[in-house]
Amino acid sequence: MVGIPTAIASPLFLLKRTVRALPSAARARRRVVDAMFQIGNQSVVFIAVTLAFLGLILVYQGAFQAQKVLPDLTQVGRFFIGTMIRTFGPTIVALMLATRVGAGIAAELGSMTVTDQIEAMKVTNTDPIEYLVVPRFLATLIMMVVLWVFGVLVAIAAGTLMGTLRFDIQLRTFLSLAGTAPKDVWVGVFKCLAFGTAIPILAADSGFRATGGSEGVGWATTRAVVNASFVVIMLDFLISTLAYLAGW
Repeated sequence: MVGIPTAIASPLFLLKRTVRALPSAARARRRVVDAMFQIGNQSVVFIAVTLAFLGLILVYQGAFQAQKVLPDLTQVGRFFIGTMIRTFGPTIVALMLATRVGAGIAAELGSMTVTDQIEAMKVTNTDPIEYLVVPRFLATLIMMVVLWVFGVLVAIAAGTLMGTLRFDIQLRTFLSLAGTAPKDVWVGVFKCLAFGTAIPILAADSGFRATGGSEGVGWATTRAVVNASFVVIMLDFLISTLAYLAGW
């Protein structure tokens, strides 16, 4: 059982070491690209299906409820697009990455830890942070933004189909960006960067602290998913609150 101070301090210490080791990424471009491909390959279909259904559900529920109050549905599309870019897009994509990518990182590093491969790397004067964490950290950070853009586009496409075919909203009206400001995009980008930083760090930290063989790897994987998902929700709340307080 890990105490709360340790659970907080350990990822922060790992983040500090990872940031210090970032210059080594120039020598590890191939590993960064491979990690980016692996993350995208693991997540693109999962995210596309999830965000498509989310877009369908949000537009259907929003338009259905709006019809009970007002017959005018011209505002549905602009509010839907703004919400997807600012809130639902980055948060849902981050939760998907926490479950798939976070679990994969924790399982891989956890297996290396319990089989003493991490110790062997240290003996050969190879920094595990530089070799294992930095490529995954940069890859997750980059792909978080890429998959956010992809997921939002998929959700908007699915929502557009629902709005135009089910509720007869004009295509040009539905795709209006009048409800979306540049600040909404910047808030979404900032959330992506925050989530993309937290997920690999929490997953790697859980993997490095795995003990006791295969059972320990299983617990490390579970801990990584739970911690990353909780931090994503917490960061979403904090960033949204600060953005609104700042007038964003």
